[in-house]
Amino acid sequence: MSIVMSVISPHVPSICHDEHVPEFQKEMVAGMKAVSKKIYEKKPDLVVLVSCHWPSTFNHLVDCTPVHKGILTAQECPDLVSDVPYNYPGDQEIAEKLVQAGQSAGLNIVGFNDSSFVWDYGTVVPLRHLVPNEDIPVINLSVVLVASLEETYKWGQEIRKVLEETDKKVVFVSSGALSHNVVRGRENKPTISEQALDKQYVELVMNKKYKEAYEMLPQYAAAAKVESGGRHLAMLSAILDENDEPKYYADGQSSGSWNPVITFEKQTTNITA
Repeated sequence: MSIVMSVISPHVPSICHDEHVPEFQKEMVAGMKAVSKKIYEKKPDLVVLVSCHWPSTFNHLVDCTPVHKGILTAQECPDLVSDVPYNYPGDQEIAEKLVQAGQSAGLNIVGFNDSSFVWDYGTVVPLRHLVPNEDIPVINLSVVLVASLEETYKWGQEIRKVLEETDKKVVFVSSGALSHNVVRGRENKPTISEQALDKQYVELVMNKKYKEAYEMLPQYAAAAKVESGGRHLAMLSAILDENDEPKYYADGQSSGSWNPVITFEKQTTNITA
């Protein structure tokens, strides 16, 4: 099979628990739950998720652990994400293939298998809404602080090659915000200038101008302080092609950041004799 859907997903900590979601973020959560229904309809065999809140310094990290089980209290915000249990299967075989492919391409890729490793909230929070039954295997990936957008895009290309060669159906999740010039006050939106840049980026991807959206990233990321320097979006850009149909579900602010829920669903053409 291949990558049947890709997703840009929020992970803001205030949406971790349904009962604590602020009014101005409820639409965002509703959009994620709608995407969850679409994911389960597709019956994927695997979710591959890159999280902006798993920053690694030098190496692109791949969690090859066969079972992801732990309890998360987020260092950044223990008041919002505390004692959150999770228990997802992994896919060691595919994870190790990703590592091998990246290394063969000359990239700094490190895989590890460590049951004591604790996921970050950029991984746990979206999965609580997108895969709430904890029944789809997950491979999570880091963003690398010293890696350029170009290097991250190249890593995304290698990921895509591996996933397209597998017989499994895969959902790719890019967990992160657009503009991310964070300020105090969860109700605050990005500035007018940052909103304009977000709108331009979104218009490009909604019109399937994925190449142009990637080419926009360096200046966009610098001007709007896109989360993780836009690395999660660079990786996503390498995953998408003209057969991916975009759909905009929802969006919302969080402390000056902008957080859309967008899917890119693979379109297939049935050819008959």
